[in-house]
Amino acid sequence: MNYRFLVASIKNILTTPRNYWNTTLSEPASTKLIRNSLLFPLVLLVTLAGITGSAVFVNTEMPLLYSILHGVKTFILLTAVIYSTSFVLKEITYPLDLGRDFSIAFRLVTFSMVPFLLCSIVSSAFESLLFLNILGLYGLYVFWSGANAILNPPQHKRMPLLIAATIVMTGFYIALDFFFTMLTDRVFYAFFD
Repeated sequence: MNYRFLVASIKNILTTPRNYWNTTLSEPASTKLIRNSLLFPLVLLVTLAGITGSAVFVNTEMPLLYSILHGVKTFILLTAVIYSTSFVLKEITYPLDLGRDFSIAFRLVTFSMVPFLLCSIVSSAFESLLFLNILGLYGLYVFWSGANAILNPPQHKRMPLLIAATIVMTGFYIALDFFFTMLTDRVFYAFFD
């Protein structure tokens, strides 16, 4: 894991996303580097915060295993949402004549999720601060500036691309969260009820 890449990426995404996208065009990071040094560390922090928050504040009456299952669900959920959204975004860009490249789609989705993941670390640990997730909408601006820098869509295709990506990501998040919550609850109550 490259800690310098993690810290520099978070700092630059939050402070100067336009400049950061231009830098990534000249020095593109590999999908493996982004996954191992940015995505997985942030998702793991959200997972650990979720386990801690669930065990200490939310589900104090439940066994620790329930909180651990909740954390595993969170890890799988966030990873599945980012990968599935990246795959669909790759397919969406093709009919818009913007190319078909999974690494570009993955980069756009992962970097635009950074603000939401940072907010989720806090809101997972302290559920009463759930309203902080609204700050994750800054990721829309990160996506917008990244799509303009990397894909350079014509003016009339920029808003449909942003709307499509937002709908796909939100849809995947809601559907997969419902599915994984139902699955983890069934697994837990099958063994501990």
